[in-house]
This record gives sequence, structure tokens and C-alpha cells, in this order.
Amino acid sequence: MSRSRRQVTGVRRWLNVVNIGAFVLVLAVSLPLLWMAVTSFKSEGELGASPPSVLPKDPTWAHYARALTSAGFDRYLLNSAVVCLSATAIVLGLGLFSGYALGRLPLRGRGPIMVALLMISVFPTIAVVTPLYLVERRLDLLNSYWGLIIPYVAFHLPFAVWILRNSLLDIPHELEESATVDGASPVRTLLSVILPQARPALFTAGVFTFTATWTEFLMALTFNSADDFRTVPVGIALFSGVYEIPFGTIFAGAMAATVPIVLLVLIFRRSVLSGLTDGAVKG
Repeated sequence: MSRSRRQVTGVRRWLNVVNIGAFVLVLAVSLPLLWMAVTSFKSEGELGASPPSVLPKDPTWAHYARALTSAGFDRYLLNSAVVCLSATAIVLGLGLFSGYALGRLPLRGRGPIMVALLMISVFPTIAVVTPLYLVERRLDLLNSYWGLIIPYVAFHLPFAVWILRNSLLDIPHELEESATVDGASPVRTLLSVILPQARPALFTAGVFTFTATWTEFLMALTFNSADDFRTVPVGIALFSGVYEIPFGTIFAGAMAATVPIVLLVLIFRRSVLSGLTDGAVKG
């Protein structure tokens, strides 16, 4: 066997190993979601059956009706939508201007700023919950939308800046030069010339920000304890009563909360992949 054939065979073997590993990973992630979806349609009698049934024998929508009505889940969905959409919009707006300044303007100290942003993005949330709670109590931000929007923006803006800055580095400078010759201001150049080229990175940062804020639990539980401002994760956690745990209602609420994220990823998957790969090798 020639050397080239041995190399091709080795590459194929590695690809097979990678494909098998990817399949196992997808299976490990999908099985809990499938079990949650199946269990949400089981009747009360099937939920306590031993051994448990794989598929519901008598599918029912009663758990979804209970979660969306009597448990107040519709209010939790509204609160999560307001908080997450607002935080995502602010992160994308600030991230676009910050990424443009750090990636395309001749600023000093860009390296230390990027390192500081990276450190902030990996900082554990639990380490700052207590001081943030004291600050929000002093500013009267507890049990309000802004009490969650502001810390969400602070925590997720650094990642958005990294994504947008690396993507903006790939845009040719000739586009800006042409806009400047035509008399466009820097802001007009950013919005009319740079923004259309940065859409994949914006979608990527937006999907990641929305997903992270939609599923965040610790700050939502700490800062918003009132019923009128609870978000979806906190609402699902509080479904349990003193004498019973309504597994069907919990699984139904979890499925209802998962659907927006799944739809978001499926709709913008190509833009997300493009945004992650654009500028991936930039420093």
C-alpha cells in the first residue's frame, strides 16, 4: 500500500471515530429531552407506574393546560420574553459599537481590554450574586425587569464583543474608505456598510445571549422573588408543592420553555455557524 493510500485510510478512520463520537454525544443529549417530551403527555396513573412505560398509552394535554393556566406559567413566559428580548437587544447594540471600536479603530490598549472582557465572560455568577443583590436593593431594582436586564447585559456583553469584533476584522477596509469618500459619517458607515456584513455574527451573539438569559436561574431566583416578575426557570422550580411533586406539570412547563430555544436555533442555524467560523483565527 502506497503512502498516500495509507494517509487516506488513516483520515477515513479518524473521520469514522469522529462521526461515532458525534452520534454518541447527540444521543446522550437527545435522550433526556425525548424522555421529558414523552413524559409530559403521560396520564397521572402512568407517571407513577413501575416499571415506567416508554410511550404514553393514553396521551393527554392536561399537564400543559395546568402549566399554562392554574400554575401561572403564561406570566412566567411573558416575563422571560420581556427580560431576554430586552437584554439581547441591548447586548447586540452595545456589542456592535464596542466590537467596531475594538476591531477597526486605531485605539490604544485594545489587547488588555480584550483580555479583561474575556475574564469577565468566564467569571462565575455565584461569586457576585450577593454583592449584586445588595446593590440592587439599595437602588430599588429588586422585583423588576431592570433588576435582571442590567446584570444580564453586564455578563453577556463581553462574549458578544468578542464574537462581533472577530467578525468585523474580516470586513475589507475598502468598504469604509469608499463610504468615507462618499461623505458618510462614521455612524452612517457602521450602520449602512458594516452592519449588513456583520449579520451572521449578530445572529450568533443574539442566539447565545437569548439562550443564556432564557435558561438562567440563580440571578432570576435571587433578584425577582415576586410572582409578577418570576421567569420561566424559577417558575418551573416552584411548581412543586409541599405534599406532592407534579412531574407531569414540570415536564410540560419545561417542554414549553424549550420550544422557543429550539425554534431559534433551527431558524438561525446557518447564520450561527457562519458567525462562529468568521474570524475564528483572529486574535
